[in-house]
Amino acid sequence: MTDTELQAELMEMGRVDLEVTTAALDQEDFEAQLAWRRVTAAHAERLAEILDAHGWPGDDLVGRPASQAAWKVAQHADHRLDVQRLALVLLSEAVAEGRAGARDLVFLTDRVRVNEGRRQVYGTQIAGVRDGVPVPWPCEEPERVEELRAEAGVESFAAQTGL
Repeated sequence: MTDTELQAELMEMGRVDLEVTTAALDQEDFEAQLAWRRVTAAHAERLAEILDAHGWPGDDLVGRPASQAAWKVAQHADHRLDVQRLALVLLSEAVAEGRAGARDLVFLTDRVRVNEGRRQVYGTQIAGVRDGVPVPWPCEEPERVEELRAEAGVESFAAQTGL
């Protein structure tokens, strides 16, 4: 597979992910939620193959948009924690080498920690909405979340959630 073919495949996976994720936000549409589960499961399986063959598909290999699509697939691979953990390790290396974005690493770090039943670091993962306000899953150091986000180059919680 050429880098261009891999780029195109990741972009298509990202497009489909966005489509099914948006549809699945309708809590009353169980068919859309099942479709989201099917797509994220298939995408996780394919991402595992890509990671094994190429390592993290970074900006240098497939370009920024396709690298971000790979991150989105990893982010939504909640039922494949093994894939999320591998993606986290490889993405961390890619960020350290300047081949991927730090924001992606921050969000995937929190996602993996929440899926492992641990407290998140940056407060990027939302547990639910209370009185119209998004509430993050518990954080290790809630008093430092904004500082840690700023250090990592990530927008504030208010900016992330539109508050």
